[in-house]
Amino acid sequence: MAEPEQHSAAKKKRGSGSWAAATGLLLLLGKIKPFLLFLFKAGKPLWTMALSIGAYALIFPWTFAVGFVLLLLVHELGHVWAARRAGLPVSAPMFIPFLGALILLKRNPKDAATEAYIGIGGPMLGSAGAFVCYAIGLWSGQPVWHALAYSGFFLNLINLLPIHPLDGGRIVTAVSRWLWLVGVAAGPIIIWHYGNFLFFFIWLLFLWEMYKKFIRDRRKSRNYAVEGEYRTEADPLLPSWFAAGEAHTRELPFTAYCRLDGEHAVEFHWEAMSFKGELTLPQPCMIDRVVLRKVRGPDEAGKLTFAVRAEGRLFESEHYYEVPAGVRVRMGLMYGGLIGVLSYMIWQIEKAGLIPPA
Repeated sequence: MAEPEQHSAAKKKRGSGSWAAATGLLLLLGKIKPFLLFLFKAGKPLWTMALSIGAYALIFPWTFAVGFVLLLLVHELGHVWAARRAGLPVSAPMFIPFLGALILLKRNPKDAATEAYIGIGGPMLGSAGAFVCYAIGLWSGQPVWHALAYSGFFLNLINLLPIHPLDGGRIVTAVSRWLWLVGVAAGPIIIWHYGNFLFFFIWLLFLWEMYKKFIRDRRKSRNYAVEGEYRTEADPLLPSWFAAGEAHTRELPFTAYCRLDGEHAVEFHWEAMSFKGELTLPQPCMIDRVVLRKVRGPDEAGKLTFAVRAEGRLFESEHYYEVPAGVRVRMGLMYGGLIGVLSYMIWQIEKAGLIPPA
């Protein structure tokens, strides 16, 4: 009878050990989940780069795929560098296979000169990266470097076409908006010569934007809204129904103003909680109302979490395109000079027979 009892005890011990291991594993996963989410968000540029390299490597040699994606990175870092110098926060570069790469501005430029400055930063640094590849190709004689140089020069030249959302379409806002007509006329020629469906789609979007800007929406306002989230101490005598989510939506008194640093903002007051807050506006607009919404809590710390939404109308301001003559001339010389240099380098590579493999 002793053996069955020992076997049962051992079985119970193994069972309790399994439960302990499972509990420990769940606790560990709970601890590392925020860390894994952080790695996913922080590593987005890296895994999108890796995905793009893998996609290009299906068609081209892996050495060219790696170099081409790095040239895209250099181009986008030029935009990041220019935006940071202009005081605008931006997202990290994100890569999309066979479409290129992009960054997102978290706040709109205050004028056309700033938009053009950020726009030309990418082609300037991207062209420098292509020149480095060209120099290495001359020194080493390896065809892959010439292929990368040619691709880099061509990529940055295409981006200089005066078509939104390409860089050239943003740069010419500080030179002359009449150059957008060059983009309208050049689009069909580029499409016919290269037969690129993606460029055809970009050109159609550009035509639609031009129609909205100069015909449909001219002198019309557009609805505009920006939202922020806040926390405040909850009144201990606060009834439970007070934080009833969407049911608590109400308008708040507000004051819209412009700060000394040129940024536009809205100050609001939630009288019931004696809370005053400020909401920064990414761009100037006419604010009609400020609404309290999505109230949650109080939490264990005795705090309420709530969202405030400013709603208004956005107008197309002609002051946006007022650029000093000196800035207009300098930007025009940089823009035209870069087009000339890139065109010459492409012609030089083709003349020397160093055209990249198809």
